Amino acid sequence: MAQVAVMTPDGQVEKIERDGNDKALTALRQMAALMLKAALIKEFDGIRLGASVAEDDQFYVDSDKDDQQVSADELAGLEAAMKQIAKDGLKVEFAEVALDDALATAGDDQFTNELLKEHAQDGKVAMYKLGDVAIIANAPILVYANVVKHYKLLSVAGAYWKGMSSNPMLQRIYGTVFFNNDDLDADLKARQEAKERDHRVIGNQLDLFFVDPKVGAGLPYWMPKGSTIRRTIERYIIDREVADDYEHVYTPVLMNLDAYKTSGHWQHYRDDMFPPMDMGDGEMLELRPMNCPSHIQVYKHHIRSYRDLPLRIAELGMMHRYEKSGALSGLQRVREMTLNDGHTFVALNQIQDEFAKILKLIMSVYRDFDITDYTFRLSYRDPKNTEKYYANDEMWEQAQKMLKGAMDDLGLDYYEAEGEAAFYGPKLDIQTKTALGNEETMSTIQLDFMLPERFDLHYVGEDGKQHRPVMIHRGVVGTMERFIAYLTEIYKGAFPTWLAPQQVTIIPVSDDKHGEYADKLAAQMKAANIRVKVDHRNEKMGYKIREAQTQKVPYTLVVGDDEMANESVSVRKYGEQDQISMSKQAFLDEILQDIANYSREN
Repeated sequence: MAQVAVMTPDGQVEKIERDGNDKALTALRQMAALMLKAALIKEFDGIRLGASVAEDDQFYVDSDKDDQQVSADELAGLEAAMKQIAKDGLKVEFAEVALDDALATAGDDQFTNELLKEHAQDGKVAMYKLGDVAIIANAPILVYANVVKHYKLLSVAGAYWKGMSSNPMLQRIYGTVFFNNDDLDADLKARQEAKERDHRVIGNQLDLFFVDPKVGAGLPYWMPKGSTIRRTIERYIIDREVADDYEHVYTPVLMNLDAYKTSGHWQHYRDDMFPPMDMGDGEMLELRPMNCPSHIQVYKHHIRSYRDLPLRIAELGMMHRYEKSGALSGLQRVREMTLNDGHTFVALNQIQDEFAKILKLIMSVYRDFDITDYTFRLSYRDPKNTEKYYANDEMWEQAQKMLKGAMDDLGLDYYEAEGEAAFYGPKLDIQTKTALGNEETMSTIQLDFMLPERFDLHYVGEDGKQHRPVMIHRGVVGTMERFIAYLTEIYKGAFPTWLAPQQVTIIPVSDDKHGEYADKLAAQMKAANIRVKVDHRNEKMGYKIREAQTQKVPYTLVVGDDEMANESVSVRKYGEQDQISMSKQAFLDEILQDIANYSREN
């Protein structure tokens, strides 16, 4: 197999296998980033350069100019400059440069100066040099530039310096690179698929939601269509939980900071919480990052008996997390979110039965949403990490044993992951695959012996004495924001009929002649809770049909003379070319069945 020469951040050179080697691919991306940096310096006088980074699936360079920033139209010219650098046969040299000399070379480039100072050790900075251009040596890099042949500069985007909105906005140039052209072509194809499935792109095309940094970064505004999807999911979830004996509540989004100190959230997640609000009289209120302390207050409001257990409390609870501006992304990473949250308070001998009941609910919900690609992960503490995890070895061993026993009793396959538990207890994470094959946690079931202890929770047992309940935290579909982002990408915006914001479009051939019949049809459908609109616009019928397809409406009905005479409709399903004539009643029966069975084929 082919080998490549790779330099490590200490200046050592080694030859490693090129293909199927993550280290070699990282080194290739690092070299491509360095070549892009050299190309930027060559093409633009006085350009200032920030970070040059090799990530898991791409590389990027941040830049800043006094005049207009680098545009997408200029990427082809930069690619050509990189090609010439490769032809010149340059190789990377390692050097430990005195910090003062490196700063002098950087001149008035404030971003490079800051990076140099951060990475300096003992007054020196380890650097990779390619001709006259240098970057900080903090990752493996290829030695020879002429190996970089199969690459593509992808896009430009704004990025705050160090991800903080208080810092200057730089221009980030993204690229991808591989050792052979087949891998590059496959990557570009996958990226195109990702772009077509990107929930932010689809959300804009279908007018589902928007986020405007001017009025609040990471704070989505749900448009009517997006609100309809969300409302349908929320009603579905509430109905399923009520049928499973959950008692739904509403609790405030603000809580006294002392509650989060008692729970441990303040100690463990302070950096992810918004600053407390001083009410001026000694009271400090906090936007809640979690709902569990709120549900604990609901439990504590009454004296509880063993007859009350299991006590299941659920809420679509709004929470707030402090996320840096650079980490925000559409609906997937937001600062305000609504969690499909639930907490069950149980006696010790009820844990495994309740665990099985929750898991059965989750898997049933997955079936209705046609989620089939998922795995089970038992997430344990790392016993060496005494800062993150609640210090009680006996509790952890008991909880982890119970969790594992519950999964074994159900006969389900799972894998175990140390260090993935919540700070207060182990959990089952249900890992789903996104539309692009990435893994993320959709649902969780967590055992918690700690919070009942910290909040001094009790129930009166059959023996008349006080006993400590166990708390089970669970989320069926996570937050509404992330779940809808996931569904949007899985469905590629073509939501199944039961979820579609608009289920039917009716198009009269002539509005004057057939509009009244179309309106009567729509009225009948609305009475059956079908989401329908009549397109009365003065546009050509072909245009209206195409727009209904573009908006991914499940059913488009065309009505003309024949349909009026026969009390029928001409039906075209989304994604199909053929139209089928059927009676009005037959169509109503079909769509109502489609909605009732969650749009499953069988």
